Amino acid sequence: MAATYDFPSDLLAGQEELRQVRAELLDLLKRLPWSVEPLDGFSDTGGWRKVERPASPGWSDDEQAEVEKLRRRERELAVFVSGHRFWSEVPPPDKVDARMRLKHTRDAPP
Repeated sequence: MAATYDFPSDLLAGQEELRQVRAELLDLLKRLPWSVEPLDGFSDTGGWRKVERPASPGWSDDEQAEVEKLRRRERELAVFVSGHRFWSEVPPPDKVDARMRLKHTRDAPP
């Protein structure tokens, strides 16, 4: 039988916020132009696969600030979750399993 873990509420909340911040950052990056700086488009058909990019207007200062804010928060949360005191209570052979279960607590049936 698989082990169960009694994750502290602050660790669960931190993991959930980390998931939300990562999803928000990914969504933002998908909507932004491919280049931070304004660049001309290009087409490269000489390689093993064709690569094309349209001209990029670059990111606005607000867009750059939003990406930086989300990345900073993502790092803070990753440090909080990975350095939480709970991990010192988990035996070393079980840490990977416990970490994976924490990442998937949202997927578990109630």
